[in-house]
Amino acid sequence: MNALQNELGPYGLVVLGFPSNQFGKQEPGQNSEILPALKYVRPGGGFVPNFQLFQKGDVNGAKEQKVYSFLKNSCPPVAEEFGNPKNLFWEPLRNHDIKWNFEKFLVGPDGVPVMRWYHRANIATVKNDIIAYMRQQRGQ
Repeated sequence: MNALQNELGPYGLVVLGFPSNQFGKQEPGQNSEILPALKYVRPGGGFVPNFQLFQKGDVNGAKEQKVYSFLKNSCPPVAEEFGNPKNLFWEPLRNHDIKWNFEKFLVGPDGVPVMRWYHRANIATVKNDIIAYMRQQRGQ
């Protein structure tokens, strides 16, 4: 995401990160621990995000953040099946739920969701889709 922000930020891309602990309990710390964990543990090596990182919250289930309700209901699901239910920490499970960490959404400058990518989508594909969208917008 840092590379995307560096390369496409000058053209208007704004990357936003929303941590969640609903996928394998991979984000167990307090909000104040998230940045140090990124810097020193995972991925480590002094990594610092160059994009805005929001407070941790739920992206699925009964207590999901409203922005995620909006995003998920605006774009079709990227996969039909869920991972191992023992690693999913929300209820109820819904078809349009985010299936795992690092699922991505593209939202246009008008606030309308445009695209959604599977968590394992190749970052080159994501980048190419964003560039194609930006070019399309300039052509209008």
